[in-house]
Amino acid sequence: MHITEAMRVLQFGDSMLPVGSFSFSNGLESAIQLGLVSDVKSLHEFVLTVTQQTAGVDGVALLEAHRAARADDMDRILRADACLLQRKLNEEMRLMTTRMGKKLAEMGIRILQSSLLTQWLAAINRGATPGAYPIGQGLLFADLGLAEEAAFAVHQYGVASMVLGAALRLMKVDHLETQSILFDVNTRAASDFERCSRARLEDMAAFAPELDILAAVHVKAHVRMFMN
Repeated sequence: MHITEAMRVLQFGDSMLPVGSFSFSNGLESAIQLGLVSDVKSLHEFVLTVTQQTAGVDGVALLEAHRAARADDMDRILRADACLLQRKLNEEMRLMTTRMGKKLAEMGIRILQSSLLTQWLAAINRGATPGAYPIGQGLLFADLGLAEEAAFAVHQYGVASMVLGAALRLMKVDHLETQSILFDVNTRAASDFERCSRARLEDMAAFAPELDILAAVHVKAHVRMFMN
């Protein structure tokens, strides 16, 4: 990878990317409130579950969007976007992915003057497509000329770091412990990519009922990252 490409991956994989990811925890708030996550071990298991489940849905859609973008096929992109949102069963996850997706599109247009992202954002604004975040990542990385492996890696890293960033604000865990968890979870991304790279949109699936219940509980939860 050329040094400029490597720095693009770092920039768009940065947890400080202004798309609003810091506002969400992927169900960790509810998991802590209900006692399912209470220490480093249970946090590790939670992050691993979230990343593996996300790979089989968001990861598959991201790869499809990246390939569709390389083929300049907007209809295929919109289909991937719709199929992904159909697999988001609760309000919390739908809000997270569409809010972050629109922010990423706006930022990408500002930085890259991307015609593809411009078309996608226009479709979002007129209600023709939901605007899921993984779809935006696929389009952005394709526009940057970066490989689908890099887009997948950034997405998986972002999911794990989102949960761990929330954990630092919500529970008694330190930065060294969260970095150890992140290091371990990242070692599994290559095998997740191999599994997802062969999947079709029709194969997108996850089975983690507790995560869906946690996201539903969160709507009325009292444990929040930002409480005042």
